[in-house]
Amino acid sequence: MIKVKLRKKPITDGRTSLYLDYYPAIPHPDTGKSTRREFLGMYLFNRPKTPADKQQNSETLALAETIRAKRQIEVQSGAYGFLSKKIQNTCFVAYCESLTTSRTGSNKEGWESALHYLRDFTGGSLKLSDLTLKKCRDFRAYMITAPSQRTGEPLATNSAVGYFNKFKAALKQAYKDGLISTDLGSRVEAIKTQETHREYLTLEELQLLAKTDLPQLPVLKQAALFSALTGLRYSDIESLTWNQIRHDKNNGYYIHFTQRKTKGTEVLPISEQAVGLLGDRLGDSQLILPGLTYSAYWNKVLKQWVKEAGITKPITFHSFRHTYATLQLSLGTDIYTVSKMLGHRELKTTQIYAKIIDQSKREAADKIKL
Repeated sequence: MIKVKLRKKPITDGRTSLYLDYYPAIPHPDTGKSTRREFLGMYLFNRPKTPADKQQNSETLALAETIRAKRQIEVQSGAYGFLSKKIQNTCFVAYCESLTTSRTGSNKEGWESALHYLRDFTGGSLKLSDLTLKKCRDFRAYMITAPSQRTGEPLATNSAVGYFNKFKAALKQAYKDGLISTDLGSRVEAIKTQETHREYLTLEELQLLAKTDLPQLPVLKQAALFSALTGLRYSDIESLTWNQIRHDKNNGYYIHFTQRKTKGTEVLPISEQAVGLLGDRLGDSQLILPGLTYSAYWNKVLKQWVKEAGITKPITFHSFRHTYATLQLSLGTDIYTVSKMLGHRELKTTQIYAKIIDQSKREAADKIKL
């Protein structure tokens, strides 16, 4: 059984440092290296001169003894610095793989991407005994500069934020499962998010695109304009079937669907013009836009189409969802309604668009004239 003793070590300035002595040695909770000493950062006066000094020595010793007794209980229960050899040899990467398989939808895609970067960083294997606070911080530093698995360019900051948060969630779960003795997930710092510029089209630019032909991929034009008129994500349009587009006399056209990203069930009113973009109605179970497939080629065609319309902005497919949000706000739709139409769980997500369209800023800019 591991014994924990309170020891003293003389230092400078007439003081003595207090530390705990573990025998046999234990893995340090932060570094994972075997150690026998844990310095408490507590000190005694070697020659107390005043009653206050004597009182402080007495209180310090009592507190150090309390910590020693607590540590004795923790090492015996495996809650501090000590885990069985079997657990220490468990592969954390394999553990993350098991967590990933239980996820679904876009959440699973995020976990799979996080796992990709963890494998690259570790070479595919990392024992729990080597999973230290330093190792976690090294992985954080790696994620900030890691190349994107899609483009090879440096990973976007907010993508790194999301993937590293998955890693932190895995650490938290490992702690709950008793696989690690320290809650590393709460101790390692998160990567700070970066406020991004959300590119969108003005109403005039959107109308220009609508008038610009796209003969090589007409289904891409249909999907892009449908997104601009409904605010739907690519993933939701791709999987949408005709039986999800409904109509009644009182409510007009609406879509009843489950968002792939949030898994929330939504009822989204849409315009007749949006439905008209889709062409003839097919069988209920058929996709509204069959043949819609995401690829690098499609992105290239999209950029060419935007350029041919005379638009110089770096537009991606997701920009059409941003366009829907910003146009709704600029045309007077209140932010709460826009938030519901977009299927946002929190209003603060929608408020990002409100920053783009801020009429008070526009009015302020026009006040000073030469």
